[in-house]
Amino acid sequence: MFKAILILIIGVLIISCNGQEQEIVNVYTHRHYEADQQLFDNFTAQTGIQVNVVSASADELIQKLELEGAGSPADVLITVDAGRLHRAEEKDLLQSIDSEILQENIPQKYNSPSNKWFGLTYRARILAYSKERVDPSELSTYEALADDKWEGRLLTRSSENIYNQSLLASILEAHGEEKTTEWAKAVLSNMARSPKGNDRDQVKAVASGEGDVAIVNTYYIGIMLNDSNIEEQRAAEQVGIFFPNQEDRGTHINISGAGVTKYAPNKGNAIKLLEFLSGKEAQTLLADINFEYPVNPEVEHSPLLKNWGDFKSDDIALYKLGNKNREAVMIFDRIGWK
Repeated sequence: MFKAILILIIGVLIISCNGQEQEIVNVYTHRHYEADQQLFDNFTAQTGIQVNVVSASADELIQKLELEGAGSPADVLITVDAGRLHRAEEKDLLQSIDSEILQENIPQKYNSPSNKWFGLTYRARILAYSKERVDPSELSTYEALADDKWEGRLLTRSSENIYNQSLLASILEAHGEEKTTEWAKAVLSNMARSPKGNDRDQVKAVASGEGDVAIVNTYYIGIMLNDSNIEEQRAAEQVGIFFPNQEDRGTHINISGAGVTKYAPNKGNAIKLLEFLSGKEAQTLLADINFEYPVNPEVEHSPLLKNWGDFKSDDIALYKLGNKNREAVMIFDRIGWK
């Protein structure tokens, strides 16, 4: 009888210990890069915390969090652009985090004032120009794209894209509604075609001669230059990189970022994951593999980004872009930028 009881007690203890060892963190992510999965695997190897990933578009994930409410299994939301992160904060889907590690690793300008989301990487929204048909001395600022000389030569995505919404929000912050509306009208009239496709499609359109200058994010060009598809490589090789507004406020940037969800069942693990992603190891991998700029100032840029050169970035606090997102969308709608 004693042996039977002892075996039962040992079995209960083993089950209990195993339960404690099954640490998890549930991530809702809009990002879709191999580098991210590699980071999650590294995090698990170092901490023993299993990362469970749900991938979907940012809007779908935000809606999912709203519908799930307090019963949501999500611990972390990862998405791109301050506009979307601000939207999640506005909907009260994230909670404020007090972490000395995050504060040390990430400059405050990349975070929300309430510390409900944190930037993890940033990308510059630059001008990709045809090396054959455009002299870079012709380029200067985003504002100058309104000049008549660019009529029928500009390419960009639709107004539904968050990158363009945040770019317009930055111009709103700099110049106000009237001048921003005039700029958007002029740029729309200078387009080589109706806005469509993603940033890769804009680069390909420049390479094919459909337009001469495209507004795109830097990391897309890095990915294309290192793609196994030769056509992607050749298209990217035909464009030059120009950082606008270097003589005034600087080039617009947007971020990838993350926050701990309001009802995170594994809050401690969620904070550990964010701290890991802000550290030197993770930041270096994102810079080297995904050609993004690290937010951690102690991490060097990848060789390709170094080759493009240093640039002055717009120092606007990124949460302000979220504040002006709705106004930017209204301007796009009024002028007919589809």
